[in-house]
Amino acid sequence: MRVLGIDPGIAIMGFGFIDQLGHRLVPVQFGSIETEAGTRTEERLRQIYEASCTLLDRYQPDAIAVEKLFFNKNVTNAFSVGQARGVLLLAAAQRGLPVGEYTPMQVKQAVAGYGGADKKQVQDMVRRMLRLQAAPKPDDVADALAVAICHAHSSALNERLNGVKLT
Repeated sequence: MRVLGIDPGIAIMGFGFIDQLGHRLVPVQFGSIETEAGTRTEERLRQIYEASCTLLDRYQPDAIAVEKLFFNKNVTNAFSVGQARGVLLLAAAQRGLPVGEYTPMQVKQAVAGYGGADKKQVQDMVRRMLRLQAAPKPDDVADALAVAICHAHSSALNERLNGVKLT
């Protein structure tokens, strides 16, 4: 199964494709979609949409995993992140791809074993789990790979549980 993990953002949207081969997770491609500050929002969203479509068509994931929005004090930022997330979800829906959504705490739990793990711990675990020489940069890319890992683990658990008959 190939999973695309996304850390949504309008300035930087991290992405990471991984393949789940049995119990192994193998990195396929990762990076970021970046838009320039000062550019009109609608133009930035178009750039994110087109780049997302290109990635989806090139790497053909079986599923997409997206970090749920964490609504903090910066409402303006939350809205623009939500818009960027929306154009990615549109691209996924146009291709009939299932989308899993995970809270930051769920991602940290799946990757680091602790929902309160800090960024450094998550980045180090992503590096180790994917057998990378260094943690991916910028941080948004490591976060996207962590979301993909979370989805792969959740999918594997669901498959095992669905195969077990509970009485």
